[in-house]
Amino acid sequence: MSPEHCARRSHVIMVEPALAQLAKLTASETHRLDRAIVAISVNPALGTEVPGTLLHDYTDEIDAVRGIYYVTALKTITMVTYVEA
Repeated sequence: MSPEHCARRSHVIMVEPALAQLAKLTASETHRLDRAIVAISVNPALGTEVPGTLLHDYTDEIDAVRGIYYVTALKTITMVTYVEA
């Protein structure tokens, strides 16, 4: 498929508190977190819907990462994602 016909991937922007927390992670934790963020940005329907809300819950058991996120009508994704201990 040519680039103009590929599915659009989300653009990820981190707010200042997230950047501060990211600086405290190890390289391995950062890599695990990045994989989850990319997975969600490529396929927002990946997680399971939280009953009674507009939220989705994504858990990667292998990398021990969890994300709670909301997809707007314009396909903007707002997420809180963290590395589980």
